[in-house]
Amino acid sequence: MADKFSKILVIEDERKISSFIKRGLIDSGYSVDVAFTGEEALEKVEDGYNLILLDLMLPDMDGFDICAKIRKLKIQTPILMLTARNSIEDKIKGLDIGADDYLTKPFAIGELLSRIKALLRRSPSIIDGIISVGELTLNTKTYEVYRGNKQIELSQKEFSILEYLMVNEGVVLTRTMIEDHAWDYEFEGFSNVVDVYIRMLRKKIDDGYKDKIIKTVRGVGYKVKG
Repeated sequence: MADKFSKILVIEDERKISSFIKRGLIDSGYSVDVAFTGEEALEKVEDGYNLILLDLMLPDMDGFDICAKIRKLKIQTPILMLTARNSIEDKIKGLDIGADDYLTKPFAIGELLSRIKALLRRSPSIIDGIISVGELTLNTKTYEVYRGNKQIELSQKEFSILEYLMVNEGVVLTRTMIEDHAWDYEFEGFSNVVDVYIRMLRKKIDDGYKDKIIKTVRGVGYKVKG
């Protein structure tokens, strides 16, 4: 159950989607307000929210512009972007202008809730694009990863999976959730593709260290913990 004091602003113009999100959040214990336009959202944001869910496709204003305006107001509330766009360029643009995470539609309410919990829990540790889990740091702007003073070279796919795990520190992510996050809908890979990438990440991140950061939850999936 969510902290009863957590207040979320949903910025989404499609009534069916906003209703679906609002119902799921309220059922999970959050207090929810909805804005259907960018103008309405900018009037509400200074009311004080713990998290903002921001759709990129609004009738009067681009979601990227709204995000930039929120940050220009010196509001540091975590922003989770929601969009049907799934290009890496859009994700990079969103993170560069101040978003904290990015979720592609369609999504399951369970995944949305796990992202929200992670952002509410982790937001103080995500500073200027840097996510930290123990001695592991990931920079979403420079695409650099370090464990302590050792830089770790990752492929784009490895980086995407690791970022997803780190943003959701302590949350168990299923193989399906990881695959949906890191690959597009047309991907037709082999059945254990996620396991293969996790093994590669472990070799680069955990080999040679007593304390393992990437952990297996048998029969369920994976999580990271510092």
